[in-house]
Amino acid sequence: MIWKPNVTVAAVVERDGRFLLVEEETERGRLYNQPAGHLDPGESLVHAVGREMLEETAYTFKPTGLLGIYQYHSTADGVTYIRFAFTGEIAAHDAGRALDHGIIRAAWLTPQEIRRESDRHRSPLVMRCIDDYLAGRRY
Repeated sequence: MIWKPNVTVAAVVERDGRFLLVEEETERGRLYNQPAGHLDPGESLVHAVGREMLEETAYTFKPTGLLGIYQYHSTADGVTYIRFAFTGEIAAHDAGRALDHGIIRAAWLTPQEIRRESDRHRSPLVMRCIDDYLAGRRY
């Protein structure tokens, strides 16, 4: 059997000291995550992060840098994820656009608010990406 990790993308966006997260309904209850999702067949990483951002938040996203590449093994489902996290700019918002199934809302939260909700993070990568962003990491 060949081991294949799941490739995901995530957008880490800061505006006025707040970060854009999505609150989503999951099998573990309502959790917070960056706008993120899986890479589709034949899709580039840059296209995928823009698509996921639009689908989950109704914001148009222009990636400007790679924040980092992260590996996370979920003990909940036994899956290993390779996450490509991008920083960038919001270009527009379509307030009338329906969000992806399972997305409750998009929320702008301060790092302190996000840290307080750590028991409701989809994975430890949520805070790690924000910490890396605040530390100035970019590639």
